[in-house]
Amino acid sequence: MTYADIARFHGHKCPGLAIGYRMASAGLEALDSARAEDEELVSIVDNNACGVDALQCLTGCTFGKGNLLFRDHGKQVYTIYSRTTRKGVRIVFHGHGMPDGIRDDRDAYAKWILSAPQESVLSVTPVSVQEPEPARIMKSVLCKLCGEAVMESRVRDVDGMPVCIPCFDKHQSVEHGTD
Repeated sequence: MTYADIARFHGHKCPGLAIGYRMASAGLEALDSARAEDEELVSIVDNNACGVDALQCLTGCTFGKGNLLFRDHGKQVYTIYSRTTRKGVRIVFHGHGMPDGIRDDRDAYAKWILSAPQESVLSVTPVSVQEPEPARIMKSVLCKLCGEAVMESRVRDVDGMPVCIPCFDKHQSVEHGTD
């Protein structure tokens, strides 16, 4: 998949997408791996920025398949793990070789990210990863307050009734007078 393909999926070209493209490409190369058809790879992302779209496209890791995990650390860091080889890599965008003033020109910055030598843009380090559990299909139950289906593992109890998290939170705020 090319950067242009990923930009069409994402909706535009930007430095964040270029960062994700370089990081995911470097991770796959380091693991000598191809795009996952199912759950052969697991990616852990430390942000929810544009680059994650590139990672999804290149690695095949998605929230829907359960092999994309989000850790809200606000860092340009991805960890990619191969269930096949049991090897993992941590990819960090650092941009240490960035020319002065380039960050103010989004197009020039994205072009530099895509073309600069890897060591000027990011680092790739082998890491040990505790293998995440494969995705599980969970039974759904109906929330007794709103009637919407909710994954059984996310149900909360209100007076012996199964309720979804939003209804539970609303019930708690009413009960505690914070609504």
